[in-house]
Amino acid sequence: MKTIDSIPITKISRASKLVTTGAKVGVNYLKYYGDKMVSSKEEAKERLNQNNAEDIYDSLKKLKGSALKVAQMLSMEKSILPKAYVEKFSLSQFSVPPLSPPLVIKTFKKYFGKHPDELFDTFNATSVNAASIGQVHLADKNGKKFAVKIQYPGVAESIASDLALVKPVAIKMFNIKGKDSDKYFKEVEDKLVEETNYLLEIEQSKTVVEACKHIPNLKFPNYYEAYSSERIITMDYMKGEHLSEFVAHNTNQQISNKLGQALWDFYMYQIHKLKKVHADPHPGNFLISEDGELIALDFGCMKSIPDEFYVPYFELAKKESIENPEVFRAKMYELEILRPDDSVEEIQFFSDMFYELLSLFTQPFHNDVFDFSNPEFFNQVAEMGQKYSKSTELRNMNGNRGSKHFIYINRTFFGLYNLMFDLKAENIKINNFINL
Repeated sequence: MKTIDSIPITKISRASKLVTTGAKVGVNYLKYYGDKMVSSKEEAKERLNQNNAEDIYDSLKKLKGSALKVAQMLSMEKSILPKAYVEKFSLSQFSVPPLSPPLVIKTFKKYFGKHPDELFDTFNATSVNAASIGQVHLADKNGKKFAVKIQYPGVAESIASDLALVKPVAIKMFNIKGKDSDKYFKEVEDKLVEETNYLLEIEQSKTVVEACKHIPNLKFPNYYEAYSSERIITMDYMKGEHLSEFVAHNTNQQISNKLGQALWDFYMYQIHKLKKVHADPHPGNFLISEDGELIALDFGCMKSIPDEFYVPYFELAKKESIENPEVFRAKMYELEILRPDDSVEEIQFFSDMFYELLSLFTQPFHNDVFDFSNPEFFNQVAEMGQKYSKSTELRNMNGNRGSKHFIYINRTFFGLYNLMFDLKAENIKINNFINL
């Protein structure tokens, strides 16, 4: 794979890259208008989506950092984005061009103050895995194999400016209006800043490992502060296959069920027992070992769940709450889905919309056992997502809906559901975590 010798760091250089990408997208639309005249509208639109996804991803993968993280987050929105974007953006989960070896050495010396050969017996300056915020290298010391994650230069410093560039697009895409929208962008910015603090990530990782190591069929690496710094993390090298690669060839339903139960228990235990959850559930953060066990990696994005959100959120997930109009309406206000300044039309529209969404999306919690391999459930979720993404009535409403905590909690559940479906996990015990 081609390597990168430099990353745009300044606000101007990063903005220029996005402006260039915008020009390419404009050209793609001109081609689309011509294409519609000689091809069917559906075929022309599919080619437009493929060209735009290619150009946008090509730009983001060179910028890396929070810009690429946006693509990673969007790749999980399978029920909202066109297939071309999902397929292209999903590459950001574990397959992007790495830094060149000379830049790796330079970056290591800047962050750690030493050449990697001074710290390890051997260090491979060629990356084995490159993602949005950092890339991983193999190292060896005293016969033990390590994975060393090195953060890309300038990532932490460019978060605010990157989000400022993305903000206008997000406002249009999700119909966000008014001054209250700032709380959502601040939530994303704060989480991205946390993800660049590798000392915090080590602390969070060790806490999760200690709290969840008893969960069956779940493994974690150990982390080593002595070989880490604010921008470098050293952990055990874990041998395994990325989850998305594993599901592409796996035909053993028993292993699928075992992995699915481990994954579900891991998330339910964090959410309900720890009140803090690994809010980045994409395939690049999970490996499958040779023994068919789930290996969880990368705890930079951890979301705390305050009681004032946790209690109404899971009360609203109960079937009896959804079916009780008074309780349903009260919880909607409590979670800021309905607002005091809403019109009668907005109250009716969003009450109906969220009744439909929650009645479907909370189905796993209304059963003791759930079949995540059932395509009917996920097809319904996708159809509903498409329905509201095309709703002209919704676009005319104020899109500022819900507590800021929804951003990462909903992201967690969307990602978790998608992973469970990818695994085709059957007969999953929903409340198994209670006895762990």
